[in-house]
Amino acid sequence: MFTGIITDKGEIRSITRRGDLRARIGTGYDTGRIDIGASIACDGVCLTVVALGEDWFEVDVSGETLARTNLSGWHTGKRVNLERSLRVGDELGGHIVSGHVDGLAEVVGLRDEGASTRVTLRAPAGLARFIAPKGSVALNGTSLTINEVAGGDFGINFIPHTKEVTTWGDVALGDEVNLEIDILARYVARLSDAGSAAD
Repeated sequence: MFTGIITDKGEIRSITRRGDLRARIGTGYDTGRIDIGASIACDGVCLTVVALGEDWFEVDVSGETLARTNLSGWHTGKRVNLERSLRVGDELGGHIVSGHVDGLAEVVGLRDEGASTRVTLRAPAGLARFIAPKGSVALNGTSLTINEVAGGDFGINFIPHTKEVTTWGDVALGDEVNLEIDILARYVARLSDAGSAAD
């Protein structure tokens, strides 16, 4: 489990494709404190560390993950949001994030508001019902608060700090973004559907 609070911006150093994809990611983490088999969220996708170096780690990305996320667009030099898995006793500064991406949202609007940037995203039709004003969402692994919702479109305000410590400072129109809906919203909707079916 994760919190959606990004703690490092990694960089893709190499990509190897052998059916699946293996990526080497440069990091500022102390890799001496990372174990083989540890989970790290990379742009919001929970991946397993399979190799380590002094300032890098490697992950394998399955074909299924490539088909459902934006990791198929990874390339050498790309910056990625990183978060180590939550440990018992850690501060929960964002919200509970599983690292299992539900779908891809598209960036359809950008507008500067002072030093902040308002980003409008379009959710896939099947996920739009889980997105609510002032609710939480994870986008490329970042825990964010939804400002407004209009149909399948929703707005997020990125303050300067968030743009500096994550890859959101590089956002562009047309970007596809890994979207994980709030787990609480998922279960509330499930219970609501079950209640309606019982009536």
